[in-house]
Amino acid sequence: MEQQKPKTGQFALRFGLLMGALGITFSLMLHFMDLQYTQSAANSVVGIAIILGILITAIYQYKKANGGYLSLTDALKVGIGAALVGGIISALYTMLYANVIEPDFLERSGEMMRSTLRNDNPDLTTEQIENAVQSQRDFFWVTYPILIIFNLFVGFIVSLVIGLIMRKEQSDY
Repeated sequence: MEQQKPKTGQFALRFGLLMGALGITFSLMLHFMDLQYTQSAANSVVGIAIILGILITAIYQYKKANGGYLSLTDALKVGIGAALVGGIISALYTMLYANVIEPDFLERSGEMMRSTLRNDNPDLTTEQIENAVQSQRDFFWVTYPILIIFNLFVGFIVSLVIGLIMRKEQSDY
C-alpha cells in the first residue's frame, strides 16, 4: 500500500505563518530597541536569513514527511506558498505598524531621508529634498505590494535552488 502524499498547502501555510511571526518579532525587537529607523545592512541580512531559513526548513520538512521524496514542483509549491503567506502577513503588519503602533512613522522616515539626502547630495536644494520626502509619503502605499512581490521572488529563487538540490523523485529508485 502506497503512502499518502502530504499536502503542500499545509506546509506552506504553517511555515508562512511562522515566517510572518518571526518577521513581526524581529520588527518589534527593533522597535523596542529604537532601531527601526536605522538602515543597517545587518537588519536586512537578518530579515533575509529569516526568509531563507524558514523556506529551507519548510521544503526539508515536506521532503521528510513525504518519505524522503521531493519533486521540484512540490518544492516550488511549498516555498512560494510559504513566501506568499509570509509576505501577506508582513504587508498587513507594516500597515498596522505605520498607522497604529508608530503613527509618526512616515514623519520620522521623512526626517531620516532629509538627513541622508543632505549628507549624500549637498548640491540638492531644500525644495528638491522636500519634493523627494513628499513623494516618499505619497507613494508609501506601494510598500505593501512590494513586500509581497519581494517575498514571492525570494521564495521562487530559494525554492528552485533548494528543490534542485534536495530533489529525489520516486522514479529515481
